[in-house]
Amino acid sequence: MFEEIDYRDLNSRQKENYNFQKVAARLANYGFNCLRLTDDWQGADFIACHIDGETVLKVQLKSRLTIDKKYVGKAIYIAFLNHADCFLYPHDAFLNALIERGSLTETSRLWDEEGRRSWPRPPVWATQLLQQYKV
Repeated sequence: MFEEIDYRDLNSRQKENYNFQKVAARLANYGFNCLRLTDDWQGADFIACHIDGETVLKVQLKSRLTIDKKYVGKAIYIAFLNHADCFLYPHDAFLNALIERGSLTETSRLWDEEGRRSWPRPPVWATQLLQQYKV
């Protein structure tokens, strides 16, 4: 009755819906209820509310490891899937770790000119940093 889909056959909106469902399912294991927003609210695609009644995360859903100057200072978490792994990291803390490690500097061309940087697959140096944010 059910036939699995091939992610590559989905259009961009369908991929975003698919990724949201996958991330939300993972976060449910940790007591979060994820509420999808109809348009970005304070930079967030969805809000993850914890059962403790106090913890609320503003989450931007991405298809890859991403940092962006437009998220700085907004208390945004970035969520992305990498094969079977799901990562959820606080944008600013991760950005600061990259700068401290020398993996990203203010003189990096893409960062300096475009204000963002992303990697289709996390580089080896990033996978070490990301392990603490694996969901």
